[in-house]
Amino acid sequence: MHDRTITDAARVPPAEDDSGAGPGLARDLTGFSLLCIGLGATIGAGIFVLTGTAAAAYAGPALVLSFALGGIACAFVGLCYAELAAMMPASGSTYTYTRASLGELCAWIVGWDLVLEFAFAAATVAVGWSGYAQSLLADLGLALPPALAAAPGAGGLVNLPAGLIVLALSWLLIRGTREAAAANAALVALKVAIILAFVAVGLAHLRPELWRPFVPENAGRFGEYGWSGVLRGAGVVFFAFIGFETVSTAVGETRRPQRDAPVGLLGSLALTTLLYVLVAAVLTGLVPYRDLDVPDPIARAVDAAGLGGFALVIKLGALVGLTTSALTALYGQSRICFAMARDGLLPAAFARVDPVRRTPARSQGLIGVGTALVAAFVPLEVLGELVSIGTLLAFCLVCAAVPLLRRRDPDRPRPFRVPAAPLVAGLGILCCLVLMAGLPGDTWLRLALWLVLGLGLYGVYGRANARRLRAEAP
Repeated sequence: MHDRTITDAARVPPAEDDSGAGPGLARDLTGFSLLCIGLGATIGAGIFVLTGTAAAAYAGPALVLSFALGGIACAFVGLCYAELAAMMPASGSTYTYTRASLGELCAWIVGWDLVLEFAFAAATVAVGWSGYAQSLLADLGLALPPALAAAPGAGGLVNLPAGLIVLALSWLLIRGTREAAAANAALVALKVAIILAFVAVGLAHLRPELWRPFVPENAGRFGEYGWSGVLRGAGVVFFAFIGFETVSTAVGETRRPQRDAPVGLLGSLALTTLLYVLVAAVLTGLVPYRDLDVPDPIARAVDAAGLGGFALVIKLGALVGLTTSALTALYGQSRICFAMARDGLLPAAFARVDPVRRTPARSQGLIGVGTALVAAFVPLEVLGELVSIGTLLAFCLVCAAVPLLRRRDPDRPRPFRVPAAPLVAGLGILCCLVLMAGLPGDTWLRLALWLVLGLGLYGVYGRANARRLRAEAP
């Protein structure tokens, strides 16, 4: 049975719906679309919010090294993703690759992990979006009633803007992948332009003395400055690199996946890492790093440079950046659920494709409503931070899949091949494990509890339903 699972999973056709419920997903995307999806996912909360928190609490000016370390780890992982995505261009990304190499149980674990990863990412970003939107409204002399401006426990009854932005983006995704991709590309172009403007303006007002000491002395505990702080900072800001996973979920909907997958994956990684390093350097060169623990660190840096009028532009860029992050997270979650339902591990409703729009409309709607409720009624601090550790776990499995599949299916065509695959995959796993080790213990505990819940659901429903579906297959 194990061998059959591996064989069946490895032969999943690109952009095809195996549920028997209708047509497959539309193949409307290009390599440029994938590149924009990657930038849309990665340039959001990470660059506009987490840079300040990570610099103030963990790494100081050495946050530049934290992002560089994250980029190096992602370079190894990105090469592995590119080989697997070009070889198996199907919805589901890490879930699909894990099923093909490690079997159904491991695939369920990583798929269940990714469901939480994308859900928390979308809800967290939506709450951040609400904060920037309300700040912009306040600048214009407008303000929401307090009851509609925050969740219970955070001073209100419902965070209405957070819930509404999730519903609006879900509606856009239901309408069609092409329309959503076009909107994402336009927003990505705008926010990259704003970020580059911030870097250019910031370079003219730098205070190099703020970079000394570059690696602040450790405060006496692991992760509070010093080199352990650089490591902890890298693990925390790894939230920024979730775009890898989102790009790979979209490969099955591209026109030429063998060419488009490497372009989207590696291109978005290179540009994202460069932008993050530049922003971290400028940010810590404008404001003392201990003063950056604020919700809007880039706007704070602009004020410190005496360019208060530019803060409005920065807030607009943050709003745009958070919009694309939420959009791509919602997209990625629906495609993971689509792939798991296609294999029988989730109810068939998640794998049904609308015959006109060629999108998983019902699944996208259910996910949108659920995420909107979380964003509207759960305070930001209660949502927790599981995204980084979930992403790192998925990356470890992607790296492991490359040498396993090379050994089990050596003759399968590989349009893109990882150079020195065993070494690159091993370094990718090692880097991810090191970053995971730097995360707090309560993050590990929350991940463990979620995985235990998932294993219970697999035992009660997923395993038996997947076996039934395989038995009924022709």
